[in-house]
Amino acid sequence: MIDGPYFVLTVLGVLGTGLMAGVFCGFSTFVMKGLARLPAAPGAAAMKAINGAALTPAFMLVFVGTAVLCVVLAVVTFVVWPDEGTVELLLGSGLYLFGSFGVTSAANVPRNEELGRLDPGTPEAAAYWPTYVSEWTMWNHVRTVASAFAALSYVLALT
Repeated sequence: MIDGPYFVLTVLGVLGTGLMAGVFCGFSTFVMKGLARLPAAPGAAAMKAINGAALTPAFMLVFVGTAVLCVVLAVVTFVVWPDEGTVELLLGSGLYLFGSFGVTSAANVPRNEELGRLDPGTPEAAAYWPTYVSEWTMWNHVRTVASAFAALSYVLALT
């Protein structure tokens, strides 16, 4: 069984990946659906405001801190190679790093940047808004599932 500081790191991994799964799930299940019901201009303006508000130290600590923690857990797992939980720890780290942090960088952030360049009241923003909502939400579903399964994988490593 995992114990000592390694146990604490794994529990923090469960907490971080679980918190991020919850944030992403909230966006997928009701925030984006609510924004999609708005006309393009107020929907885009609201999402731009949300994107700006997300860049707070508290959110970034959980989002980026969890990624750093996943890297630490993966490295420690490779070095220690415990008798139990190795696969689960590496899988949990990979799921979050690639399926959440990586997808955010490669899929969601570029869409946020494109939306950020547009004035919500323009025809360009109105044309982009439905595509943005559809694509951003699809990739957010990936982040939700990846983060949830990362948390589950870390929990299984503890059992």
